[in-house]
Amino acid sequence: MSRVGRLPINIPEGTEVNKTGNKVTVKGPKGQLEKEFHPEIDINIEDGVINVTRPTNKKQHRALHGLTRALLNNLVQGVTNGFQKGLELTGVGYRANMQGKKLVLHVGYSQPVEMEPPAGIEIETPVPTKIIVKGIDKELVGAIAANIRKVREPEPYKGKGIRYEGERIRRKVGKAGSAK
Repeated sequence: MSRVGRLPINIPEGTEVNKTGNKVTVKGPKGQLEKEFHPEIDINIEDGVINVTRPTNKKQHRALHGLTRALLNNLVQGVTNGFQKGLELTGVGYRANMQGKKLVLHVGYSQPVEMEPPAGIEIETPVPTKIIVKGIDKELVGAIAANIRKVREPEPYKGKGIRYEGERIRRKVGKAGSAK
């Protein structure tokens, strides 16, 4: 059995999980998410617990077993607690701020970079060198954070750029100079 797939998912109070065919809808205090899963994987919802089972021990079923359980857990966690991803700006003059709903990044280009988050995503800048991306969909939060990081990825010589919170950048040694 899959170590991840066999773990039950407890449904917290105030969260409602419905299954129609192979589509699962989860409603909670923060919102509603729905996702369609592979039809061969069985999802059982009983007594406030979700269990995921697979029909055979084939390689594809084993892979889908843990994946389905992890995605279901992310749906339940998202509508109850939500997800957030932090980004840090490192570099002289690098800063971020919010103008209305738009995120404006000043990261060394001639013009500031403006990004508007999609529906369901909230972006905060508590200090000019920190960005927090929040939302209920873990996949979307990660994708938006990756797009923000892609504007100016950290470079290995001085470490300037936008990095994830706690990310370590492998630094390279610069030129040694001539010995004349």
